[in-house]
Amino acid sequence: MAFGIAKEILGDRQLSMEVPDACSVAELKNQLIHIYPDFEKLRSLSLAVNQDYVRDDVILFERDEIVIIPPVSGG
Repeated sequence: MAFGIAKEILGDRQLSMEVPDACSVAELKNQLIHIYPDFEKLRSLSLAVNQDYVRDDVILFERDEIVIIPPVSGG
């Protein structure tokens, strides 16, 4: 799932993609940037896996639900 500018970059709220076994969050971010270069322009890009924010070294599994969280602004 994607929200805000991430949804606009993807052109949809949901995306399905295959990743290699033992793929880390960092590797997934790199793949997203490769496929959707506009992600590289963002100040930050966070991912939540199964409703929890995660670090880049977390390994992903086949049934994980991943949410792309773009930078949040506000005051």
